[in-house]
Amino acid sequence: MKSKRIGLRIIILLVVLLILPVQVFAAGAKDTVKGQIDKMLAKMQTPEFKGLQKDAKLTEISTIINEVFDWQELSQRTLGREWKKFSPDQQKEFVTLFEELLKGIYADRILAYTQEKIEFGKETELKKGRVEVESYIITTDNKKVPLFYRMTNKNGQWRVYDVVIEGVSMVKNYRGQFRQILSKKKPEDLLQTLRDKVKEKPAS
Repeated sequence: MKSKRIGLRIIILLVVLLILPVQVFAAGAKDTVKGQIDKMLAKMQTPEFKGLQKDAKLTEISTIINEVFDWQELSQRTLGREWKKFSPDQQKEFVTLFEELLKGIYADRILAYTQEKIEFGKETELKKGRVEVESYIITTDNKKVPLFYRMTNKNGQWRVYDVVIEGVSMVKNYRGQFRQILSKKKPEDLLQTLRDKVKEKPAS
């Protein structure tokens, strides 16, 4: 009888786990981004990674970056009200090009601190469903370089929509640049500018 009761409890527990929303078990914002950073740093310490050329290293890191960044959200926030000036095909191309550009910049910054440690600070709610996670790169001379992640929750999954590097928001920084271009030129001109930028290969 005792074994039957235990078996029944296990079955009930499994049923409860299956019907609960996925969001209950999803990792928090801080745990999500920390997990990906830890994964990235671990890869960077392997002999195989260290033996790669810089462009190959960027490719390896990009795979991990894609798992936590929401490029669509990031792109739309960057263009803001200018987003509607782009046709659906132009919007799609913008997201692709902007993703490639930012991955290079972000990965470059991470690669520049290969030997340093990264510490995570507090998680602050910005608005409902949006938070900012603090992280600090601890340099070899014991200085803290702030690298904050702004994240949004979609369907129970936390994704990065902006990175604030040493106090400078990537979204706000590019929004100002792009608005200036679009005030005088067409969306196609901005796309061409991004195409040219993406073609510039990082030095090995």
